[in-house]
Amino acid sequence: MSFSSKKHEFFVDMTCEGCSNAVTRVLNKLGAVQFDIDLPNKTVTIDSEHTIDTLLETLKKTGKNASYLGDK
Repeated sequence: MSFSSKKHEFFVDMTCEGCSNAVTRVLNKLGAVQFDIDLPNKTVTIDSEHTIDTLLETLKKTGKNASYLGDK
């Protein structure tokens, strides 16, 4: 069963594996998300029912600079 979730792309200022692990940790805690981390391009694509605000707040919990880039 598929929901009408959308893919959203975010910029996250990740510089290393530790940064991407932090992103993975906070998103997994949020739950109900599928995501793809592109470390070289510093982007995270998230497929989720959560609002953009919720996703952005969650990404900011990593302590990294994060911003919304748009629909994917």
